[in-house]
Amino acid sequence: MAENYQTTWANGLTLLVEEMPEVRTAAFALLVPAGHIYDPPQRLGTANVLSELVLRGAGPRDNRQIVLELDALGVDHSSQAGTFHMSFWGATIAENLVAALRIFADIVRRPHLPEKELAAVKELALGALDSLEDEPREKVLVELARHHYPPPLGNDYRGQAEHIEALTIEEVRQFYQRTFRPNGTIVSIAGRVSGAEMRGVVEELFADWPAQPDPQWQCGPEPSHSAHLKQATQQTQIGVAYDTVPFGQDDYYAARAAVAVLSGGMSSRLFTEVREKRGLCYAVWASYHSFKDRAAVFCYAGTTADRAQETLDVLLAELRRLPEGVSEDEVRRVQAGLKSALIMQQESASARAASLASDWYYLGRVRSLDEIQREIDTLTPQRITAHLQQYPPRHFTIVTLGPQPLRYTEPGTDPRGPR
Repeated sequence: MAENYQTTWANGLTLLVEEMPEVRTAAFALLVPAGHIYDPPQRLGTANVLSELVLRGAGPRDNRQIVLELDALGVDHSSQAGTFHMSFWGATIAENLVAALRIFADIVRRPHLPEKELAAVKELALGALDSLEDEPREKVLVELARHHYPPPLGNDYRGQAEHIEALTIEEVRQFYQRTFRPNGTIVSIAGRVSGAEMRGVVEELFADWPAQPDPQWQCGPEPSHSAHLKQATQQTQIGVAYDTVPFGQDDYYAARAAVAVLSGGMSSRLFTEVREKRGLCYAVWASYHSFKDRAAVFCYAGTTADRAQETLDVLLAELRRLPEGVSEDEVRRVQAGLKSALIMQQESASARAASLASDWYYLGRVRSLDEIQREIDTLTPQRITAHLQQYPPRHFTIVTLGPQPLRYTEPGTDPRGPR
């Protein structure tokens, strides 16, 4: 039976531990509140560059020593600049976890940020931006977020090429000094570990890290909720977004179930109605995305240019039809899918470490697996339909990429292109 532990030190850093004695591995998630929302407006991409540069030497180790030591420990790891946090993740066999944590404590607290590595890191960041031109689906989704959320929430973590090219080592170091801090940092650990031992280790590594004021940010103006990216191609990429309830609200589970009705496998509505019955597209799906104070459903369809308008029309019709009701069979399918994901999470130290950190950030507490299962079991057609009637899909943000823009009509208005 899993045991959970939580400790918050005077400097504001929180440790979450879930003991999973049945597994042989251990994983950690380290979330530092230094995401890309803190990028200076004329240096978008700073957090992304920093997320790589911090790995290029820290504490007593240079770049190569970090790589060699993590490889010797068998640590699978990654780092990324998210919206609000810079996240570091690692997983290994349980007996090597403490050694891995010591390395990442140096990475977070004592990075070298070497100027000689900056050019190479910037080239990686610019290459990621260039690759968007070869990934039209990813490009349309990046633009969809940018047109649905105000800046900096809608900004792409990759930043902008001209900003990255102009970025100096002094600016990267200033960003680090301004944003890296223990207050608001979350360390979550799951696997074959001792909660008491992990508390002692994390206290040794982080408890003396001085707190500092939170950097400020604010939302910019509301974006235009439509765009067409003209591209001479035989295909059209379609992105549609609309608001829903954020994670942690009472209707959260119903909202997630509604998305699963739309896009939860080959028997889901979008796959069945848009792809299977009409053969309109080669890919179609919907996903849920949440911040603390707002959330959205993001939909995607990839199709041929000559069928793009019909694809958009059918996709929007399915979204608008959703509040008319869902069936018992659909709810059973959704419950089975959610429970399957829950069972897999129970068996994965990495998934549990990520879930612990996410719960703490959004809710200020950790949900037990039993609690999540109870919520899934209480889903009914009536509950999901009531949610959809209160929060119907509407006021769509629409972004397309292809040879021609598409028409879109909001009910009760004149026909027009995307807003």
